[in-house]
Amino acid sequence: MLLLAVVAIFVLAFGAVVFIGAPYVPTLKKDIDKAFDDLYPVDSGDVVVDIGSGDGKVLRAAASRGARTLGYEINPFLAGISMLLSIGKPRISTRLDNIWVVQFPADTTLVYVFTTTRDAKRISQKIQNEVERIGTDLHVMSYGATLPGGTHQRTAGAHHLYLYKALHNKKPQV
Repeated sequence: MLLLAVVAIFVLAFGAVVFIGAPYVPTLKKDIDKAFDDLYPVDSGDVVVDIGSGDGKVLRAAASRGARTLGYEINPFLAGISMLLSIGKPRISTRLDNIWVVQFPADTTLVYVFTTTRDAKRISQKIQNEVERIGTDLHVMSYGATLPGGTHQRTAGAHHLYLYKALHNKKPQV
């Protein structure tokens, strides 16, 4: 009976998330490394936000290059795995949260997203709203789907790099 309850919770956690965001599909480490080497060389001056951070693989890759990282994950199992794998790594933070209701840190420099075509327009609008709120331009790296907003800069494999510009110059809001 306990096993059935655990399986039901697991299926609900992974299945329900599909209606809110993208399903969990892990990115290959070699693809992340290539993107962080070729498209946007992440370094210690960066604050990387990962939308739907899954098990935290992107967070750990960016932190290994010196960046401060923050991942938002709605699936409690994946957020827990990310937190466990990041113990003792102060440059990595994972939050169990819904990306549609959070605010990016004012010092964010790069947003990473692995999305589907279904959610690309909504993700793009969320990012543009955050760019306007914090009042600074942001680079956005998308794995998989292309994004309808921002200025496309270049592509490497399945990764696309965009620049989202603040349309109104204002002081960042915290």
